[in-house]
Amino acid sequence: MYDKLFPPKQMKLSNGKVVSEKRSRTPLILLIIGIAIIVSVRFTGFEFSVLLNRGKEFFVIIGDMIPPKWEYISSIWKPLLDTIKMSLLGSLIGAVFAIPLAVLASSNIIKSNIVVAIAKIVLSILRTLPTLVTALVATFIFGLGTMAGTIAIFLFTLAYVGKLLYEQIESVDMGAFEAMESAGMTRVQAFRYAVFPQVLPNYLSTSLFCFEGNVRYAAILGYVGAGGIGLILDEGLSWRDYSSVGMILLVLIITVYLIEQVSEYFRKKLV
Repeated sequence: MYDKLFPPKQMKLSNGKVVSEKRSRTPLILLIIGIAIIVSVRFTGFEFSVLLNRGKEFFVIIGDMIPPKWEYISSIWKPLLDTIKMSLLGSLIGAVFAIPLAVLASSNIIKSNIVVAIAKIVLSILRTLPTLVTALVATFIFGLGTMAGTIAIFLFTLAYVGKLLYEQIESVDMGAFEAMESAGMTRVQAFRYAVFPQVLPNYLSTSLFCFEGNVRYAAILGYVGAGGIGLILDEGLSWRDYSSVGMILLVLIITVYLIEQVSEYFRKKLV
């Protein structure tokens, strides 16, 4: 069917032989994408007319946020610090615990296929859980507040850094590792001196990048009672106090930008 719709081009060589050019897959890919879009629109009930008619309301809300309520800034500092603290603590603990879990998931370090499979399944399950759902479950276990948010960020960081770290470990040059084992070192010692130095820069860079994202994620954890700046953001939106929301978003944007700049500086030093 595809050959009939998009027949390959043919060329005649100087010796009289006819050869066919390699067919482009672009028309088929575009066709599949078009069908997927049509099916998605029908299943979701998406309507462009609603987007055109109601989309301007977004800019109305943005307009209500300007100018922000400057006097509200005194109420933002404590929730903002809570957000940064639970992001930093959750990221730090998650990145540390990701190391042993990543090692257990590395097939070139651990010889037991069962241990490797279990570790990879654990990382896969943790990556599947949305951070908001994890925070919601944590609020039932640990109560409302930043403890639940810290646990949610810890689990996300553990899964994210652990996944990337074990992939990096599995792709390293194992020559030095095997040489150290032959010299009488244990597998732990050989990993410490031969493998970990190779993945350390990427590991630190990944952890810093994850911390950047966690500050943004932590800002919305207040919606499920996990504390932080998300709590007053939800309150402001619920009361339609858009000028206060504008002040919260302005402070949050500046904070995230500064953290990203500092993190990017250190990540460049690690490359």
